[in-house]
Amino acid sequence: MIGRITILLLVVIVCFSSCKSKKTATKYRKKHNTERVVRVNQTVKEKDTKAEEPEVVVVPINIPYSERVANYINEYAQIAKEEMLQYGIPASITLAQGILESGAGAGELTMKANNHFGIKCHTGWEGDRVYHDDDERGECFRKYNDPKYSYRDHSLFLTQRSRYQDLFKLRKDDYKGWAKGLRKAGYATDPKYPDKLIGIIERYNLTAYDDEVLGRRLSAIDPDDSKIGTYSVQAGDTLYSISRRFNLTVETLKKYNGLKSNDLSIGQVLYLHPVKNQ
Repeated sequence: MIGRITILLLVVIVCFSSCKSKKTATKYRKKHNTERVVRVNQTVKEKDTKAEEPEVVVVPINIPYSERVANYINEYAQIAKEEMLQYGIPASITLAQGILESGAGAGELTMKANNHFGIKCHTGWEGDRVYHDDDERGECFRKYNDPKYSYRDHSLFLTQRSRYQDLFKLRKDDYKGWAKGLRKAGYATDPKYPDKLIGIIERYNLTAYDDEVLGRRLSAIDPDDSKIGTYSVQAGDTLYSISRRFNLTVETLKKYNGLKSNDLSIGQVLYLHPVKNQ
């Protein structure tokens, strides 16, 4: 009897020891797994991920078209005048084409290729290129590192092709002749292309830049003979910038308009000549 009791006690002790060992091992494994999960979670910081988002998200800024055009003119008028001096293309035509073809600088082709005049690759083009849907899908267009190279290539494009040579027989202030001649020579397929260019030139008074290059003073123009005798103030304009644009002094401009200070407002119409009965 004592032998059986001894055997049973041994069995109980062995089982108890075995179960305790298994329980301890299980508890250890759970603790080990929990620690691994925590370490993994600590390497992914949600705060850091959110902080990176602004670097890849582009937020478009919408401004009125007229303001965008004014900004475009302020940006590229000087380049257009320099091209006129060197190549004889009216600055008004160059600017109007740039505004129309580039969507005042906001067009898709302009944004991704600095191509302001919609010039395609054509045979012999060895520069960079992009592909863009135009008259057909995936057409090849020239790509430039800087917009100024687009302006220079526009000048070379017109001067080096025989089909545009008749344009250079026109007067440098004949913007209507140039607009119609570009369409006739095949620069654009849109039958309304000349009217669009002329409308832009007249609306934004772009012939003023032609007159600057030709050395004319707008104050000598009779206001009854031309609409060029006034200017609508655009965003970013100052009396100084306007006076420089039209070959006037700030004091003369203030005198023509009865201004007592240098303050201007967008849309304000300024006279560029002496006003009768003033």
